[in-house]
Amino acid sequence: MIAALAALGAGEVARRNAKIELARQTEAAAALHAAVLRSELEKHRSLPLALASDPDIAALLSAAQTAKGDPVSLKLETLARQTRAAAIYIIDANGRTRAASNWRLPTSFVGADYGFRPYFINAMRQGQAEFFALGTVSGRPGLYLARRVDGSSGSAVGVVVVKVEFAALEAEWRASGEPAYVVDPGGVVLITSVPAWRFRTTEALDERRRRLTLTDQTLEPEALRPLPFATPPNDRPRLIQAPVDGREQRWMHAAIPTETPGWTLHLLSPDRGSIGTAVATARALAALIVTLLAGVIVVLLRRRHQALVRARAEEEARLELERLIDERTHELRNANAALNRQIEERRQAETARELLRDELVQASKLAALGQIVASVAHEINQPVAAIQTQAETAGVLLDRDDPAKARGALARISDLTQRIGAITEGLRVFSRKSDPKLGIVRLEDAIHGALLLTRGRLDEGGVELIREGDADVTVRADRFRLEQVIVNLVKNASEALEGCDRPRLTLKVSRDKDRVRLSISDNGPGVPPAVRAQLFTPFVTTRANGLGLGLVICRDLIAGFGGELDLVEEDIGATFVATLRIA
Repeated sequence: MIAALAALGAGEVARRNAKIELARQTEAAAALHAAVLRSELEKHRSLPLALASDPDIAALLSAAQTAKGDPVSLKLETLARQTRAAAIYIIDANGRTRAASNWRLPTSFVGADYGFRPYFINAMRQGQAEFFALGTVSGRPGLYLARRVDGSSGSAVGVVVVKVEFAALEAEWRASGEPAYVVDPGGVVLITSVPAWRFRTTEALDERRRRLTLTDQTLEPEALRPLPFATPPNDRPRLIQAPVDGREQRWMHAAIPTETPGWTLHLLSPDRGSIGTAVATARALAALIVTLLAGVIVVLLRRRHQALVRARAEEEARLELERLIDERTHELRNANAALNRQIEERRQAETARELLRDELVQASKLAALGQIVASVAHEINQPVAAIQTQAETAGVLLDRDDPAKARGALARISDLTQRIGAITEGLRVFSRKSDPKLGIVRLEDAIHGALLLTRGRLDEGGVELIREGDADVTVRADRFRLEQVIVNLVKNASEALEGCDRPRLTLKVSRDKDRVRLSISDNGPGVPPAVRAQLFTPFVTTRANGLGLGLVICRDLIAGFGGELDLVEEDIGATFVATLRIA
């Protein structure tokens, strides 16, 4: 009964603490997502402001309709490529597009009439506007940042528009495993890591408002349906049930306002059974402790009872021995008195003295004393998982005063931790496997993710990075583990190039039937012959501070994908080749 009550009490305490901790983690993750979104928006908001004062743009908008806008389009094309904006275009006062960054593409905006779009109308009236909608040509969603351009006379001559798409940001959110979505003041989902939720609503809209939103944002009629779950109030984190990827799960929901007026970021952090596990663990531990204490008490009471029984038995034996000794002594005393009387009676009658022997009987007293020593030893060892995260890229970006990219690197720390935990599964003695989840991976995505982590180190060492071949090919692998292999090989190469004159690192992709070969080469000193024969043997390394496990783990990961990792002999430097199966 006591154990059951203790288990219930400990379980409730653990449940409350687990919910509080999960809520705290969810709020922190939501704040981090909001910071990344704010950084992305601030980077692009300065573009319309700067372009609105560009004399070339003002001159084009003030010129006749027949004036060519190619020079301005070329400038916008270069600027869009550098800033990674989806599109930048110039609209005159009549709503006609005069120049665009996509002027060379079949989907060019040049000549298109956008006078009906809300962002153009509002910018012409108010000087600036922001509007989220589907592109009428591309069909892709994005945020339109518009700024009015005033002519020399002070009158409005047109509008500069920058379209920002959030596909990369949504992909990063999706990789974190925590669904996130951003809603506007009307409750319409604009940005989300779950594509099926885009342009759905947190609550049902009336028909008039629904028709107006469909028209303004150029949406399909089936849009603006409510989300498949009820969004709780934004006052504090709450546990909710929501279907994600077709499976009903329990999530911790948190919401946080963003810098964009009226936008709210919502984040769902998976429970993954952590609360139930914490409750079960606390209950089991409480029951175990109570049971152990009860067992110890029972053992101690039993030993104490046995000691009392033995002490009582020893006392009774001592008293019985003393009684027997007293009885025997009394008998001897009476016999001695009788003998003395006989000797006294015969003394007068006899002339000769008879010798009298006194017979003495001695008794020994026996005692035994026992001592019981009881001890209970209990040792509990708990496994401790140590997770090290590398933040060198963030440090380099901060040194270069690039906080936007640094925040992006920090947002991926959680993801990196999961990847590192998956590499050492063979050595694990303690849980997030999983056999590697093999699937279709675009090789360019894996290379891009790895270079995001290592580019700072390459730049710091002055290493020239050369890309050869087309990496736009899909392979069968696990993306995170494939990125880990590329990161390890690039790091090894950059360390080998330290102190070299004109260091150079080459990433080459080639295809051979159903195989893809990814070669990573450097022009460093190469691998010594003595080490080359046992390079993939554990604890063999050429670095003083190395463990000699990196290449062994990399080869095991590639083998897990059904591929091979080898060192190719070269005259200069070292070349590692990873051969993968085409998906």
